Amino acid sequence: MRHNRHAIFATIAASALAFGGLTATSAHAAPAKAESLYAPSALVLTLAQGEDPLTATVQRAVTLTCAPSAGGTHPDPGAACAELDAVGGQFTQLARTSPDRMCTRQWNPVVITAHGVWHGKRVTFSNTYGNACELAGSMNDSAVYSF
Repeated sequence: MRHNRHAIFATIAASALAFGGLTATSAHAAPAKAESLYAPSALVLTLAQGEDPLTATVQRAVTLTCAPSAGGTHPDPGAACAELDAVGGQFTQLARTSPDRMCTRQWNPVVITAHGVWHGKRVTFSNTYGNACELAGSMNDSAVYSF
């Protein structure tokens, strides 16, 4: 029996294309949808006891989501997000010293941190204060670290 190589090749190629087309369409049947038009803003905020943010003992921690809407475990996410928006997400801008606040010179360090994403950009922030009174005076009733 004599085989026609062109006919065999054509049959194999057609089968491969048909089978490949079926698998390709089933793999791309449900394209991924974008969840939001806003860049994500999700942070973990902590208050810790110690000098070094890497070794300090975390006393309190909350999550804060600001985009597309305010949420998370923060007690007042709306006010915290508004405050961060006002300073463009620059955590160092939150610190305002209160001239009428008097604190002892006791060395009992506390660390505040913020890790996550703010408007699509990675955020890593930490600041160490000599004691809780200095932290409260510096944050001056900031909504972001009121938890």
